[in-house]
Amino acid sequence: MAADLQEKTNRYEGMLADALDEAVQAVPDETHLGAAAADCLEMAESYLDDGRHFKADDDWVNALASFSYGYGWLDAGVRMGLFNVPDDSHLFTM
Repeated sequence: MAADLQEKTNRYEGMLADALDEAVQAVPDETHLGAAAADCLEMAESYLDDGRHFKADDDWVNALASFSYGYGWLDAGVRMGLFNVPDDSHLFTM
């Protein structure tokens, strides 16, 4: 079971990092939606950093939770139209 948890945690870390690289803000900075996009991006990046910290501390459960939450923030921003992503991306629900 530990190997499965570590594999899944590493996979989610990579998915979140890749998703952050693909997402491009689609709304103007100076609008309420721009502020929402900045919040989503900050949360996703913070959860990526937190997950990496937990992973370094050998806390695989909290690392996976952090990567999952971060991914959720970014994916929600994509679904709301705050970010553009490539049409052929497998990283987002579109």
